Amino acid sequence: MTALIELTGVMRSFVLGKESVQALKGIDLVIEQGEFVALVGASGSGKSTLMNILGCLDEPTAGAYRLAGHDISTLDQNALAELRRRHFGFVFQRYHLLNSLSALANVEVPAIYNGVSKSRRHARARLLLSQLGLEDRLNHRPTEMSGGQQQRVSIARALMNGGEIILADEPTGALDSKSGAAFMVLLKTLHAEGHTIIMVTHDMNVAQHANRIVEINDGQIISDQHQTPSGSPSAVGLVQYEEKADFLSSFLRRTSEATRIAFRSIVAHRLRSGLTLFGIVVGILAVIAVVGLGEGGQRIVLDQINSLGANSISVLPGTGWDDENAKNVDTLTPDDSAALVTQPYVNSVSPLAKDTGQLMLDSRTVDGIINGVSNAYFEVTQRPISQGNRFTSDEENNAMQEAIIDDNTRRTFFGYSRSPIGEILIVKGVPYVIVGAIGELGGALGHDKRPQVYVPYMSMFSRISGSQRLSEIVVRINEDFSTDAAEQAMIAFLEKRHGTRDFFTSNSDQLRRMFQTTTRTLSILVASIAGVALLVGGVGVMNIMLVSISERTNEIGLRMAVGARPSDIMMQFLIEALAITILGSCAGVALALALGALTDYIATPIPMVISFQAIVIGCVMAMLIGAVFGFFPARKAARLKPVEALARD
Repeated sequence: MTALIELTGVMRSFVLGKESVQALKGIDLVIEQGEFVALVGASGSGKSTLMNILGCLDEPTAGAYRLAGHDISTLDQNALAELRRRHFGFVFQRYHLLNSLSALANVEVPAIYNGVSKSRRHARARLLLSQLGLEDRLNHRPTEMSGGQQQRVSIARALMNGGEIILADEPTGALDSKSGAAFMVLLKTLHAEGHTIIMVTHDMNVAQHANRIVEINDGQIISDQHQTPSGSPSAVGLVQYEEKADFLSSFLRRTSEATRIAFRSIVAHRLRSGLTLFGIVVGILAVIAVVGLGEGGQRIVLDQINSLGANSISVLPGTGWDDENAKNVDTLTPDDSAALVTQPYVNSVSPLAKDTGQLMLDSRTVDGIINGVSNAYFEVTQRPISQGNRFTSDEENNAMQEAIIDDNTRRTFFGYSRSPIGEILIVKGVPYVIVGAIGELGGALGHDKRPQVYVPYMSMFSRISGSQRLSEIVVRINEDFSTDAAEQAMIAFLEKRHGTRDFFTSNSDQLRRMFQTTTRTLSILVASIAGVALLVGGVGVMNIMLVSISERTNEIGLRMAVGARPSDIMMQFLIEALAITILGSCAGVALALALGALTDYIATPIPMVISFQAIVIGCVMAMLIGAVFGFFPARKAARLKPVEALARD
């Protein structure tokens, strides 16, 4: 029959500074199922090291360890965790209970990593604690129980997943004589019911309770005595238990538990977690606010560009904006304007002749801009008449002395209470009747701040300028046509009429696209700079996780001892990092929305436009940073060796 445990030539050495210390020197040991073995020796003899190897908490430096015929050295960390979870139960001298959990929750921990449903593990934990006389201590925390009661909780935890092999390390070392005696009776009961008991002790009186005493000294077995016959292997009778959950259910339960652990840790360290959250909140707020301000600024400028005329194209004399001879080019004429109206891609056209001069009403005189236009001009440029009407006639020979003023002129001469309609305005010495007024343009892009007056272009030619030279032809394109295609067709049409290209065009869509491209680039740049705040928050997340791992190393070792996989430990701390970033993201988004709403009630030069895209960008960045900066501390925790983690306080 294959032995339950078989060690052959097992050695374990440790490096201390520059020296190598041999803790075990070629241990050969066979333990059968159902034995009660006491490993006895003085402090430093190697007995605890041997128990750690037997419980798969540590690995031998050399030699072979077979458990039920299987070579342990061939197993990876997940397989070793499976062994600890399903076959071993640990009873530690210092109990290693989690002070943040009740007795019931402490006992349930091994079953969590075994994928057991909450209801079943809860029922089993209650039964175990009741059988051990702790039915009135189920909801007490370890700090609220005596040493003997804590030891019994640790036994219940060892039996949670079955506890085929119970490993007890100096189990009576922290107990008084009465509690120690009661504990030994309990171990004997478990042995009689079929559990294999391996107990480490330095007290020979305690060892006498075992049916086999193995004495170790200086890393070697010096005696192996069988005091009484071993009990025959039998089924464990305290509470027979076996449950194997499917992968998905097990994963979801372990994830749920890891999430609860993460939030418990965050709540337990409120100040530290709050400071880390603050870094994430500032980062999220900065990203959303910067993107929102960029969007608000872009909308303002785009509105100003649109105020120049939607789908509009301007035809100007000369070869370009830098053509110094443009003022001497007189080839743009009202005939060109009339010809363009006939083109299928044109919606409306207006000539535009510009001049400057004095505007006078009553005794007040100001310098202003005089525009000779047709009625179509107000449609092309989308400048609606807010008071009065357009010119009486739009015939080519219209030279009537009618004027339409802009809002700046109205405020200059009439204020807010007096109506300008019907008043006589002297325009460069020529009297004009005001028939209409344009509403406020809102500081449109390119709009001159000086008072402006609009008169029929034929009246401009005959009464003011004395020439028929046009400063510009403003064309509005039909919405069914592409502005770029219409612009090329217009250039070809006018070039054919003039026989040369003595004009150039300005497309408002080109300006809009150029601005959008520029602002998009600037937004990305500024948002990237704001993202640095998120990176700083990410460093804070990493810092708090490293501190948390340092503080909870002992807890990590315990969870590994009761069967937690490295992936379980990694998931626990990664979820904690993500939880911090998620909470910070939610708080940052809430503050950004509040700030955006506040700007609606406060006069700000640039409104903050909070877009769903900005929120998504900020939150995704935070999640990625939280995942990346949380990954490395989580991986560090997952790579800890159980025996080393348990040894730290």
